Amino acid sequence: MVSAIITCAGTGERAGFGFNKLLKDIGGITPIEKCLSTFKNTSLINQYIIVCRDEDEETFKKLALSLGLSPTFVRGGSTRALSVMAGLNETDGDIVVIHDGARPFVTEKMIAESIAAAKKYGSGIVAVPSTDTVCDCEEKDGEIFAVSSSRKNKYLVQTPQTFKTELIKKAYAAAENAEEFTDESGVYEKYIGACKIVVGSPENKKLTYREDFSVGKNLSCGTGFDLHRLTEGRKLILGGIEIPHTKGLLGHSDADVLLHAVMDAMLSSASLGDIGKFFPDTDPAFKDISSVILLEKVKEILKKYGYKLVNVTAVIMAEKPKLSPFVGKIRKNMSDILELDESKIGITCTTLEGIGTVGREEGIAVQAYVLTEKTDG
Repeated sequence: MVSAIITCAGTGERAGFGFNKLLKDIGGITPIEKCLSTFKNTSLINQYIIVCRDEDEETFKKLALSLGLSPTFVRGGSTRALSVMAGLNETDGDIVVIHDGARPFVTEKMIAESIAAAKKYGSGIVAVPSTDTVCDCEEKDGEIFAVSSSRKNKYLVQTPQTFKTELIKKAYAAAENAEEFTDESGVYEKYIGACKIVVGSPENKKLTYREDFSVGKNLSCGTGFDLHRLTEGRKLILGGIEIPHTKGLLGHSDADVLLHAVMDAMLSSASLGDIGKFFPDTDPAFKDISSVILLEKVKEILKKYGYKLVNVTAVIMAEKPKLSPFVGKIRKNMSDILELDESKIGITCTTLEGIGTVGREEGIAVQAYVLTEKTDG
C-alpha cells in the first residue's frame, strides 16, 4: 500500500496573494488540483493525506472531491518537519510519498520511479544535476565568502521524496531537533543512510514568488521551413548526425536542413528574423561550417534576448533514405546541444508519396516548430 502526503500548510507570504498560493489560478487550474490530478493518474496511490491550515481545509476538500478523491486532512505545524511528522502519524501505507503541493509540475514518471526506488532501496528522492556551480560559504565580519565550489556530483533536491514508511518514521523519531532539516532526505541520510536519487526535471519547480505563477503568459511559438537539394559527393547530415546515403544535401554550410529549420523556428519565436540574417551564404566564414556550431550561436542569441527553449518539434520529409532508425540518435544529439530534455524534442519522418521535389528524391525538406519562454520581463 502506498500513501501520499501532500504538504499545503504554508501561508505563501512570499507570493503575496493574500491567500494560499496553492489556490492561485495557473491557466485554468490551481496548483493543488494539478498536483492531485497527476498523482491520481498514476493509479499507484492508495491513501492521500493533505497537510494544511484549518482555514484552507474546506476549499481543498471540495477540489479533491471534484477529482474523485477523499483525502485525510491534518493540521500543519510551524515548520515543514512538523507538518510532515503530522502526516506520517496518519500514514497507513508501507511506502509513503512526500510531496510539496507547491510543485504542481511533477510528472507521473517521477512519482512512479520514486516509488519503485523506495521499494527496492528504502528511499527514492527526485533531484536534478546542478548546471550551476554550487559553493559552500562562511561569514567573516558580517560578509559572506565562498570557501569551496563545484558542480561535480551536485544535485538540487526536489520532491517527491519517497520512503519505506517504517524507515522515515524511525529517522524522525531519532532526530532530536527535526526542525533543523529542510526536507525528509536530510533526516533520512543522517539517521538511516544515503538516499537513492531519481532524476527529475528543472520544470518540476517550486512555486514560491509571484513571478513563478506567470505560467504560459510569456510563451512564444516560432516556425521554420527549409529545403535542400540532394547531390552526389556530399555527406548527408541531419540533426548533426551523419546518415549513410549515396547523396548529401547541397548548401553553403553542411546543409543540415533539420537544424536550419529548427534555427529559423527559434529565431522566429523571438521575432529575430532567420538564419540568413545572422549567417549569410555570401560570407566565406560560414562555408562548409557545421550547423551544430550555428545552432550553438542561435541558442546564445536567444539567451541574449531573454528567451529559453521549452519545446522543439520537426517533421523531416524525405523519400530516401529511411530515417526512422536514426531518430533516437538525432534527438539525443539535439538534446545535448540545446541543453533541453530529450522528452521535449519531437522528431517525425514522412515521405511525400512520390509527389514534388521531395517525392522525386531531389531534395529533403523540414518543417519545424519551437516554443520559447521570455524569461526577463
